Amino acid sequence: MLTQPLKLGFLASRNGSSLRAVIEAIAGGRLAAEPRLVVSNNKAAAALDFAADHGVATRVIATQADPEAADRRLADVLWEAGVELVVLSGYLRRLGPATLGRYRNRILNIHPGALPQFGGEGMYGRRVHEAVIAAGVAASGVTIHLVDEEYDHGPVLARWDVPLEPGETVDSLEARVTGLEPRLFVETLTRISAGELRLPD
Repeated sequence: MLTQPLKLGFLASRNGSSLRAVIEAIAGGRLAAEPRLVVSNNKAAAALDFAADHGVATRVIATQADPEAADRRLADVLWEAGVELVVLSGYLRRLGPATLGRYRNRILNIHPGALPQFGGEGMYGRRVHEAVIAAGVAASGVTIHLVDEEYDHGPVLARWDVPLEPGETVDSLEARVTGLEPRLFVETLTRISAGELRLPD
């Protein structure tokens, strides 16, 4: 059961564009939520500096040396911070069973294409846009979904079509989709906060 305001945790490996948009929406009174913690596997992630500048607690948990221990630690620090809903904002590591089990149906990810058509292992970032252009489809899509044990597999919460324009290139499609993602994440969290979008138990 989610409580109000939403108690959010964020995982980011680099810039954390969606994280930034969500924290700014909270600060601006547009989203009823509390940013409880930002965790990165990269101590040089710009998202950590942004979080600290906005008074949000941060942690760095390295994952390469001992992924199982890192997974347990991640689950624990999120729980200890009172996090109820986890937002992935460019987190470049696969989540382990401890975190997935603790936060079943409470981890949100955004994918830069339609699922399941343009998802799966290895399908991220520019590779998705390349596949969309190569497929010759009329539209791409931005998809927010819940995270489970399989890549890009969990239930879809929201999707927005992005029609391809004449002469569309991988670069232009990537730029348009990347520009949309933060706003769409904020909109989805706002709907969850307002009770308009219910997450499965």
